[in-house]
Amino acid sequence: EHLILQIEKPRDWLPRVRNAGSVFLGPWTPESVGDYCSGTNHVLPTYGFARRYSSLGVADFLRTMTVQELSLDGLRTIGPVAVTLAGLEGLDAHAWAVNERLAAAGEPS
Repeated sequence: EHLILQIEKPRDWLPRVRNAGSVFLGPWTPESVGDYCSGTNHVLPTYGFARRYSSLGVADFLRTMTVQELSLDGLRTIGPVAVTLAGLEGLDAHAWAVNERLAAAGEPS
């Protein structure tokens, strides 16, 4: 959760830190300042969860979306892989969606 580096040249050690929710550098940075008034968020991962999670931040409130766009050549290249994977998963409609587009472009299936 909290890591206090109250040592000489604490910034030199910062690159070695792998798992911490919030890091406090040097003799003039007590944890209480971070908890109450330095501007960092105090919602931190506890019980070792800093190995997988970060402290709460602005990014936690943002929504993202992915966008894909293939050219016909792109579909020709990766479409067969999608058809194979869809077949292995038993998702026939996914395979059909690729094959129909390729067929509409005059591609043999």
